[in-house]
Amino acid sequence: MEKEFKTIDQQIDIFKKKGLIIDDELAAKDILLKENYFFINGYRHIFMNSPTDRTFISGTTFSEMYALFKFDRYSRNIFFKNLLIIENRLKSVISYQLSKKYGYKEKDYLNSKNFTQNPEKKRRVKDVIEKMKRQIRINTGRHNATMHYLKNYGYIPLWILVKVLSFGMVCELYSIMTDEDKLEVSSVFNLTVENLESFLPILSNYRNLCAHEDIVFDHKTERVIPDTEYHKKLNIFKMDDEYIYGKDDVFAVIIIFKMMLEDSEFRLMLKEFEYELEKLDGKVDSIPIEKILDTMGVPKNYMELLDM
Repeated sequence: MEKEFKTIDQQIDIFKKKGLIIDDELAAKDILLKENYFFINGYRHIFMNSPTDRTFISGTTFSEMYALFKFDRYSRNIFFKNLLIIENRLKSVISYQLSKKYGYKEKDYLNSKNFTQNPEKKRRVKDVIEKMKRQIRINTGRHNATMHYLKNYGYIPLWILVKVLSFGMVCELYSIMTDEDKLEVSSVFNLTVENLESFLPILSNYRNLCAHEDIVFDHKTERVIPDTEYHKKLNIFKMDDEYIYGKDDVFAVIIIFKMMLEDSEFRLMLKEFEYELEKLDGKVDSIPIEKILDTMGVPKNYMELLDM
């Protein structure tokens, strides 16, 4: 069945038929035009009676749903800028380690002998190296830094190449490094190799969500992070011997931030997140803020992380 175009008035009518109160119709129409009905509508689920009863909880207003939309946007921006900090540091540390050990010309640092010799990862090593070589070819005439080095020196050092590599690509690069090199990198962040390897796919996933303005607050990842001291210290409830928060959700990202950002950076990030959450709490009445926290996987005592 095809989805037909709906006018703004028709979009408003759809919301009304499902029990949503349009508290300011003129403002709602303007928001739907500028923000897109599809994106706003993506925040409806938490305000509905149940997955089977797809009507809005009594008293739910359009303004409340839009408040959640804006909270997600602002918190997404908070996460994104901190994800970029981690991304930049990871690129810097990896490029330093590989350049120091194997050389600064691409023929040196992109030699397959520099990476894991695990037979099961042979194909992956080849694929990652080819992707990086492709980025060199693509960016030769596009990026000022790569153009400068190629024109003046005839090669592109890794510390320049990483600037044009995606975070996902850098995560793949880490996955094919030797155990010794992985340890050198992870130790800079005071992490075990196992923890850093589990963190990177989750950070990459959330980084892409943030960059493309997808819904973040209720997102769950396919991967999970290992249990940490913070799960235990916050007394997070367990179900079937698994922590219910901080494994594959927004709080998992916050825990990773706790472990990878500087203390001052983490404190600022969490304070900004708390501020946005308090603003949302003041604008939503039809559902308790605890329901939103639960959906995000964030425990009520999350601010105690500042003192740990």
